[in-house]
Amino acid sequence: MEASKWTAAAASIWIQCSCGASYAFGIYSPILKSSQGYDQSTLDTISVFKDIGSNAGVISGLLYAAVCRRGAARRTWIVHAAGAAQCLVGYLFLWLAVTGAIARPHVSAVCLFMFLAAHAQTFFNTANVVTAVENFPAYSGTVVGIMKGFLGLSGAVIIQVYQTIFPDKPTTFLLMLAFVPSLLSLALMFFVRAHPTATTDHEKTYLNGFSLISMVVAAYVMLLIILENVFVLAPWMRAFSLTILFLILSSPLHVAVRANKHEAEKLSSLPCLKSPLVMDNGTQKTIVTSDHEMNLVQALRTLSFWLLFVAMLCGMGSGLATINNISQIGESLGYTAVERSTLVSLWSIWNFLGRVGAGLMSDAFLHKKGCPRPLFMTVTLAGMTVGHIIIGSGFSGNLYVGSVVVGICYGAQWSLMPTITSEVFGVRHMGTIFNTIAIASPLGSYIFSVRVIGYIYDRNAGDESSCSGTQCFMSSFFVMAVVSLFGSLVALGLFVKTRRDYARIVRTRMLA
Repeated sequence: MEASKWTAAAASIWIQCSCGASYAFGIYSPILKSSQGYDQSTLDTISVFKDIGSNAGVISGLLYAAVCRRGAARRTWIVHAAGAAQCLVGYLFLWLAVTGAIARPHVSAVCLFMFLAAHAQTFFNTANVVTAVENFPAYSGTVVGIMKGFLGLSGAVIIQVYQTIFPDKPTTFLLMLAFVPSLLSLALMFFVRAHPTATTDHEKTYLNGFSLISMVVAAYVMLLIILENVFVLAPWMRAFSLTILFLILSSPLHVAVRANKHEAEKLSSLPCLKSPLVMDNGTQKTIVTSDHEMNLVQALRTLSFWLLFVAMLCGMGSGLATINNISQIGESLGYTAVERSTLVSLWSIWNFLGRVGAGLMSDAFLHKKGCPRPLFMTVTLAGMTVGHIIIGSGFSGNLYVGSVVVGICYGAQWSLMPTITSEVFGVRHMGTIFNTIAIASPLGSYIFSVRVIGYIYDRNAGDESSCSGTQCFMSSFFVMAVVSLFGSLVALGLFVKTRRDYARIVRTRMLA
């Protein structure tokens, strides 16, 4: 197929669908815990290294900036190749450890390779997200939501593959995580590169096509999850449903073909993207150079950076702590193994809805109402407060309700944060800056998972290896509810701080 920004978008979507293995930690964490003889605090420590790896993408941002400078956009494949190597080595080691193929490794070695396996995700994600923003600057919120949405959905997709081909074999699942994302990214990496072209009026139509496909995938996967909990599906039925899922996932190619055909006679060259500000001149939108294009060092000196960092520390950190412990929470409250697996899968759906929904809604409100994106971050953090209270209350079915609220609000932050970064600090160093801010996520996860959840859980468990009852996690989630509320107030401060910047963006577009 002809290389274009639409081909790059389709290839990025497929890679994003496979590389979110960190969201499926709840599937293999029980076998990791039992095979290595870990207590809950040790398992939480390993999960923190997973979180650090999957979020601390500063190296991937620096690598992208180095190999994808002006005139070198085709070398995005280097970032993907680096991610593929880490994914293969990291998960392969974990598989060897769990199966007993090697002597039981020290906890520090497991943490290292868990970090390495998860760290691959930042390389895939940085290459795909930043390339998408460079290709579609006028709709950065929408395209970031699409890329982040498919990443959030990938956990549920991967689990469907696992349950169909390797049911009840979590060790084989680790082997699958080692090879599938690595091989897929190596096969598609040369298609993912920036194509600096004019933004046309029909661009939004085809981006909405990608969004619609993502929603169809989410709805279909959710239907499969519900059916699996109501009925016992025969192997041939699972195989058939997985085939349908793959067919739906192939449809971005159709959108890309249609978009390429539409643009065949309309594309014109533009200088490389420098600025987050966009002007609309009739049928073509041109990029306006901004005076607030910042590198990482300059961004670190601003109040906006630290307000965004603290808000993410509160929101993303508590959200990660929730998903990392959702199986253990369900176990303590008497949920069955199937129900706990369902909760992990559904989390990916809610996470996806938050990412895509926040991207679409924030773009719409910004374009039509002039509403700054940080206001959406304020609302989602307030929503997380409610979700944590629901989970901590321990009433019947609380995890289903609470995981919906926390999952959607958590996903929304992953869509909003990179987009806000590109608009406040510029696109040139976006990969490095938003990956630096993302460090707040594993840092917060460590504080909440190990120092709060793990400590309180082990104290309630006493001499036993496990804890049962609402007291195991209630206090922890009430603490995280207070923290999320504080994060909402910080995000409100960011809204006040940046409202003039967003007013300038809106005025520029209106005057164009």
